Amino acid sequence: MTGFRSADDMEIFDRRLVRRHRDRAAPRLADHDFLIREVADRLGDRLDDVRREFPTGLDLGCHTGQIADVIAGRAGIQTLVQCDLSERMVRRAGGLRLAADEEVLPFGAATLDLVVSCLGLHWVNDLPGALLQIRQALRPDGLMLAAMLGGDTLFELRQALFQAETEATGGVSPRVSPMADLRDAAGLLQRAGFALPVADLDTITVSYDDPIALMRDLRGMGQTNAVRARHRAPMRRETLLRTASVLQERFADHEGRIGITFQVVWLMAWAPHAAQPKPLRRGSAAIRLADALGVGKPESEPD
Repeated sequence: MTGFRSADDMEIFDRRLVRRHRDRAAPRLADHDFLIREVADRLGDRLDDVRREFPTGLDLGCHTGQIADVIAGRAGIQTLVQCDLSERMVRRAGGLRLAADEEVLPFGAATLDLVVSCLGLHWVNDLPGALLQIRQALRPDGLMLAAMLGGDTLFELRQALFQAETEATGGVSPRVSPMADLRDAAGLLQRAGFALPVADLDTITVSYDDPIALMRDLRGMGQTNAVRARHRAPMRRETLLRTASVLQERFADHEGRIGITFQVVWLMAWAPHAAQPKPLRRGSAAIRLADALGVGKPESEPD
């Protein structure tokens, strides 16, 4: 299951709860934003690889300004608008900023040269619609560069929760939010009308002394469960303790530290422009592939 809207328009995430989680995390985010800053640094490196200038940019899902700290003065950016679903997050960012929903972008057509997003789009219900709005807001040959959490994120915690809840209650509740996989993401870029789409993966492993520290970080980043179908009652203490025990039993190293996976899906694509390179028409090659590779005909093959 992925975090974008299906054919029957089902809303997977409670967006008001997503905003409340981010509001709650905002005052102390600096104590827990190591993952956001790591991904922001990697995003800056990827932006440096693009030999272009982008005078007007948008940081979509800005948190408290981590991306702005990284890309300030880079890529020819003269104006960077910072935007987040949470007003409390936005108030802690500097510069030009506004609170707005990623699903209803308040930007006109062809007004931006660059849109970057760091670990926010995986909370969007209508991801195809959000990507379409981003593409429409970009000027021709404008760039979107985004990082979102992918489907293998927290797989250790998912497995431990599944085992613990099954043992305790005989059933399971969605305790960890669903996230998109690489194939889904690549297809959505094409569906939104982007040109030259590229999607790839990074895996970041974070080591924890104990499972409670992991859950504290997830809450501190505003990344806790916001699935509409979640169980509304708090997790029972015995289930929480059993989850911690399973994590230790199955995923701890020889020093007792637990490695937790954060999978980052990278999306890079361009608003269409007539000057962009285009694939050749099928069958239009002027040379045989075998000839290009220097592969001769088999001896048995007649002239």
